[in-house]
Amino acid sequence: MSKPSAVLKLWNTLKSKPGGKWLFSQAISRKAPYFATVRPRFEAVESGRAELTAEKRRAVHNHIGTFHAIAICNMAEAAMGIVAEATLPATHRWLPKSMSVRYLKKAETDLRAVATIDPKTVYGPAGFDLPVKVDVLDTRGEIVFDAIINIWVTAKKKT
Repeated sequence: MSKPSAVLKLWNTLKSKPGGKWLFSQAISRKAPYFATVRPRFEAVESGRAELTAEKRRAVHNHIGTFHAIAICNMAEAAMGIVAEATLPATHRWLPKSMSVRYLKKAETDLRAVATIDPKTVYGPAGFDLPVKVDVLDTRGEIVFDAIINIWVTAKKKT
């Protein structure tokens, strides 16, 4: 088993400390500033799974007062990026390649995004597409949006 990634180490260090999840979320938003537009709060990070929440507030509203479609995409991409960082072995890197989304119902409440990567994934030397599943749920637990974000995974070059 490979050692935990820097993201997973940071999460494991902070998650149980007072304000630790908030601090982790702030660090991620600082590293990838566009994520800060939805003010993600990471709730769980582990190999194969990441979960974050975002508050429904005016800055993420569309013209009908629900969560804006692109704000939800932003949540999905943030969850995908963290699960990829927490899951891929240190010998590999990733880049987003494509995103297929479905808006299933109005997002009228705060939201929770859950991103998963198949734990049976084999990381070889050849590059490959890896689908990351993301479900976004409202406070009633209903899926309002889902996505498959394909990432391109390659082995890091040895120096």
